[in-house]
Amino acid sequence: MEIRDLLHSEIEIARQFLCTQGWEHRLESEAAFERLIANTQRTAVAVVDGKIIGFARAITDGISNGYLSMVAVAHEFRRKGIGRALVTHVMGDDQNITWVLRAGRDEASLFFSRLGFAASSVAMERLRRKPENSLESSSA
Repeated sequence: MEIRDLLHSEIEIARQFLCTQGWEHRLESEAAFERLIANTQRTAVAVVDGKIIGFARAITDGISNGYLSMVAVAHEFRRKGIGRALVTHVMGDDQNITWVLRAGRDEASLFFSRLGFAASSVAMERLRRKPENSLESSSA
């Protein structure tokens, strides 16, 4: 297995991988995902036999603050240290950067707590606007 930066030629392959891992609601099109990656400072993929089996991305100023945005590992490869390796790769080793994330999936809190993350009472968020034609906005 290899952990490395995402190559430009792999952007669409990474998007397809993420869609199979439950991220399709956030990856509307090839062009939008390519723009997302272009505006991301750090990305990583886990590759086995030439196939992407894990992905992570982070946004950071590289000095003080960082936001861990996406971490996904194919189900059959979970609990083998791949997620940890992806997170370590995108975060780097600078202990002066405060990293934050949103752990929205059930198993995410336990995973990230094992990497030193703790729930915070100081974070605030402004949620993105839901599309008017989405199922979420029509079910009240």
